Amino acid sequence: MTRKILIVEDDPATASYIAKGLAEIGFAVESCDNGRDGLFLASEGIFDLIIADRMLPGLDGLAMVGAIRAAGIATPVLILSALASVDDRVDGLRAGGDDYLCKPYSFAELTARVDALLRRRERGAAENQPIKLTVGDLEIDLLARKVSRQGRLILLGAREFNLLEYLARHAGQVVTRTMMLEKIWNYHFDPGSNVVDVHIGRLRRKLEEGFNTPILHTVRGAGYRLSLDA
Repeated sequence: MTRKILIVEDDPATASYIAKGLAEIGFAVESCDNGRDGLFLASEGIFDLIIADRMLPGLDGLAMVGAIRAAGIATPVLILSALASVDDRVDGLRAGGDDYLCKPYSFAELTARVDALLRRRERGAAENQPIKLTVGDLEIDLLARKVSRQGRLILLGAREFNLLEYLARHAGQVVTRTMMLEKIWNYHFDPGSNVVDVHIGRLRRKLEEGFNTPILHTVRGAGYRLSLDA
């Protein structure tokens, strides 16, 4: 899946340059120009990496990063700054930054650091990755990519499996259509179709036909929830 990067930079030319370069090498990029909006977007928890300027209006970069960490959000943060002294770099890392890149910098170095942070994040995620997900009487084997309910094997296509895994990782929570479009289809816009509802309908039939208890619920006006509770 395409990895998502949030850029928090108040200089339009710099933000555009970084966003364009990252998009060209395959990243999905979203930008904002102040610390308050950066904190709000980061709190959604949908980004794989945050690139943040240190000197930001509204809420400066270090305060923003500190608030992100205080909220329990572990998304890696690469801080960009013209402040290049040892004390400045230490302050940035102690505030919660994972790396600190001093201006001016080359785009090659920026991407190298982005790749390093993402590799570190993915290694950590792999080490903590569960082998199976269980929701009530539904079991999902992530390694074998097999699904069973009450011990009965349920055959799913690749997209259906990915959709079910995403719902199961948010079991008991409402998952919106927008969330599914972004995570499963990598759409960052409304395609104007019912692609989510069609796939949910197919998945629901496979999960519920022959069973007494529904498990995939429609939350009217909001989205869907995977749970044995109505």
